[in-house]
Amino acid sequence: MAARGFRLSVTQRILLVVAVLAVAGFGYWATNRGAGAPPPSSTAPVPVSAADVQKQLDELAIAARTSMDGYSREKFPHWDSQGSGCDTREVVLKRDGKDVKTDKDCKATAGSWTSIYDGETWTKATDLDIDHMVPLGQAWASGAKAWTTEKREQFANDLTRPQLFAVTDNVNQQKSDKAPDEWKPPLVSFWCTYATDWIVVKHYYGLTVTQGEKTALTDMLRRC
Repeated sequence: MAARGFRLSVTQRILLVVAVLAVAGFGYWATNRGAGAPPPSSTAPVPVSAADVQKQLDELAIAARTSMDGYSREKFPHWDSQGSGCDTREVVLKRDGKDVKTDKDCKATAGSWTSIYDGETWTKATDLDIDHMVPLGQAWASGAKAWTTEKREQFANDLTRPQLFAVTDNVNQQKSDKAPDEWKPPLVSFWCTYATDWIVVKHYYGLTVTQGEKTALTDMLRRC
């Protein structure tokens, strides 16, 4: 007669499953507690075709820039929490960098970043600014002054549109709040993408352009 196999009761099976899940959960918690949870993933915005961009540019309202009266960066709440203890800046650094490592507070401690504006590569996160493709001040002067604080916050933390990029800090400071008729990236090969991204952001948010700005954007699109 064959030996009877060992069988668990229903209660014993339930207790075994609970124990396995508890061990697995503790292991995950311990690992993340020591190494820091990874920043939430963010993918690069999907490129828009040249035909669509030209159509969007033609649809932008042309208007003079308004005064900067009343503007301050605080009116665009930025670097919101994006989950897992990470804010918007840290998510962009993770997305735009290579081999990025973070600490338990989600701060980038290692990695390399190549700035799209000048082609320079950096290995310290402190050498990078997170640039708003359409700067906050530029947005204020082209329609955002009339927005709610909530909409300005969305604009300042937008990870869906091509609005946020990790770039060389001093180049970002040179750009400041300037439009493309006032400043262009040193890397001429990026002008096509720069114009495209600028148009996509302004079109999505219903911001205006000046005639000089539209002319500059049209010239840059000719490099596409």
